[in-house]
Amino acid sequence: MPNGTTPESAHAALRDPSNAYWTTRAPERFFVRFETTKGAFVIDVHRDWAPRGADRFYQLVQSGFFDDSRFYRVRAGYIVQFGIAGDPAIAQRWRDQRFPDDSVRHTNLRGVVAYAMTGPDTRTTQIYINLRDNTQLDAQGFSPIGEVVRGMDVVDALYAGYGETSGGGMRNGKQAPMFEEGNAYLDRNYPKLDHLRRAVVVHAP
Repeated sequence: MPNGTTPESAHAALRDPSNAYWTTRAPERFFVRFETTKGAFVIDVHRDWAPRGADRFYQLVQSGFFDDSRFYRVRAGYIVQFGIAGDPAIAQRWRDQRFPDDSVRHTNLRGVVAYAMTGPDTRTTQIYINLRDNTQLDAQGFSPIGEVVRGMDVVDALYAGYGETSGGGMRNGKQAPMFEEGNAYLDRNYPKLDHLRRAVVVHAP
């Protein structure tokens, strides 16, 4: 954890987006292990690819933001998306906590990770993993922050049967029920979605 920050204080910062914790700088390179209902995968994050995006990702992981949430948008052969908190009280606080763009310094290849967004400077907490080479996203400003270096078979296996129905519509405002009810809404209406049990910074992939 950063100097002066404990796991408890980082978790408490989830309820206050203005907390100084959210200015924490990420290491230049770090690994994040995601534990899911299909197994585990590891993302290798490169701060030099997207400094602002890497900082926000590091902060979110360290605070436990992603823990006990869902992979709510899985389009087979395209992307896996996650990053709306399972607790609606937390999800609503972060829904509009936008931060500035990074320039695109790496391409959206299979296994590469970036933030979902609806236009310039609209990134918040939602993340996607490319299931194929999606180089067309580069020109649209989707700036990668890292890549899956272990467990891509796990990412490929995440339940995709609901497609856009369960969690698409970021641009069209159709995600409101997830922010209002969190996991309860998804579990009631889309029970086959895989769970993101925990995300933690680790020393090696």
